Parts: sequence; structure tokens; C-alpha cells
Amino acid sequence: MEITPYDVLVVVDVQNDFCPGGALAVPHGNRVIAPIHRVAHKFDHVVLTQDWHPPGHLSFASRHPGKKPFENIETLHGTQELWPDHCVQGTRGADFHASLHLHQAELILRKGHRIDIDSYSAFFENDRTTPTGLGGYLRERGLKRVFLAGLAYDFCVQFSALDARKLGFPAVVISEACAAIDLDGSVQKTEDNFREAGVVVVEQID
Repeated sequence: MEITPYDVLVVVDVQNDFCPGGALAVPHGNRVIAPIHRVAHKFDHVVLTQDWHPPGHLSFASRHPGKKPFENIETLHGTQELWPDHCVQGTRGADFHASLHLHQAELILRKGHRIDIDSYSAFFENDRTTPTGLGGYLRERGLKRVFLAGLAYDFCVQFSALDARKLGFPAVVISEACAAIDLDGSVQKTEDNFREAGVVVVEQID
């Protein structure tokens, strides 16, 4: 697959809390870093996303008495999965993994920083309507196709890819540069959603 100057690589949430030893570790999450490095040099444009929650965020099970991580609650914005406290602003867990070296990145987009709404997608908050501003940024820069890598394949990568399609961008997920949580069959659901939305999944970029 040929990479053009109008393509952008969006690297999703490669942070300490999503890697082994972190508060919400994705199995083998740190293994995405080497494939990300192998592909990143092919792109003229790289964007990083960073989960950036305030203490007491709505998505934290600790905020809801009697609730445990991985249970669901209903909110004004729909069903919310509850998580362990993770990626709290200013903590080591919220930092990018120390082995991730993408100094050429043009933008770091922080998401999930509003206390009462989560944000899996790089493009929209979880109400599915409030934009993060990334779509407008890409359009103003003249970027036309979105490649995605990072964590987790079946949550933030998935929602970002689907929202890229919603906004009219072709979306390509690089599977070797992603890792999944696979919670209650979420990987299969993700792949079904990708097929329906026209998201292209490739193992790697040659």
C-alpha cells in the first residue's frame, strides 16, 4: 500500500497505563511500539492521542459506590463501561511509554479530559456528537486518509477508525501495530463493525 503526502498516521494511546504493569494494561500492549516505529517513518504526518482523565472521572469504577471495573452504568450519553482509575492527568500512568519515540509527531490530541463524559475516539466524545477537533485539523491541513495504530484495537482504535469513516475519511487499521483487550467478544464485534463501515484492516504496511 503506497503512502502519500496526504496520509496521516494516528497513534492511539500508547501510554504506561495501557502497557504491562499499568492500571488498565492491554495484554502485550508494549509490543505495538516496534511495529509503530517501523511504519511511522513512511508518513509525512503523525498525530498522537493521549487519554487524559481528571481525578474522579465518570468512567472510573471508584467514582460509583458498589460498582467494579468492567461493569456498565447508564449515563446521559448512553452505556458507559467502568474502568480502573487510569491515565490520570499528570501521573506516570498517563505518560507515553518511554520506548515510544515519535518526536516528528505534529499534534498530541488529549481526550477524555471532561470529567463527566468519556472519549474513546480521537474524533468525538462518547456522546457521538461532540467533536474533539481532530477532523477539522486534518481537513485544514489537507490530509485525506487516516491510518491507525495503538491501543486498544477493540476500543479506542476501533472508535477512532469508525469515526474517521463517519467523517468521510478512508480509514486503514494496521493490525500488527495494535493490541486488543477482547472484552466479551469485543474483537469480533470490532471486525464486524469494520467490515460494515468500510474500514480497511492490513497486517502491515510494506
